[in-house]
Amino acid sequence: MSASGGLKIAVFASGRGSNVRALADAIQAGIISNSTLSLVVSNNSICGALEFARQRNIPALHISRSQFRTDGEFTASLLITLGNFGVNFIALAGYMKKLPVELVKAFKNRIVNIHPALLPEFGGKGMYGMNVHNAVIERGVKVSGATVHLVDEEYDTGPIVLQERVEVLPSDTPESLAEKVLHVEHRLYPKAISLFAMGKVHVRGKEIIIYE
Repeated sequence: MSASGGLKIAVFASGRGSNVRALADAIQAGIISNSTLSLVVSNNSICGALEFARQRNIPALHISRSQFRTDGEFTASLLITLGNFGVNFIALAGYMKKLPVELVKAFKNRIVNIHPALLPEFGGKGMYGMNVHNAVIERGVKVSGATVHLVDEEYDTGPIVLQERVEVLPSDTPESLAEKVLHVEHRLYPKAISLFAMGKVHVRGKEIIIYE
């Protein structure tokens, strides 16, 4: 599965933007081929993701539901903006808002997210950032990791594209686990998106088939 003419990617982020940087670097290095980072969107006007994008001369926009009178106006603005930048693929990178259903439908099977655990465990509403790592440590599991999955209308329920595990040591804290998982994310996310860029991902219902 790939877009004609290559991927024109919009990254949605809310925080410091380390995964935005990882994707931008991977595109620049040719790890993600046939792709352009066309736009960075954030609901947070002062986040690091927007600052990084502007430093790299990547178009960066603050678009928040609070700027609009209705949900419909917000969704329409997102769709128009993505169209204006020629976006045909969306990557969520620490984006703290649920995407409008209309946007998910418009980009069906063309939106991915990186989650800091091994889904379907430790997913769902409220399971983001340090909340995930705190839950992993509290449950006492011995393995965690990162998951790249397609985005559907619910939290963290879309088909899984790739996962990578990390060992959870008895000495790990939520903070040390977060650092280990983030290191994996920076490698796994570009790898997953490169599969889409090369047309190696086929979606069959809730199943992902990756062609080698």
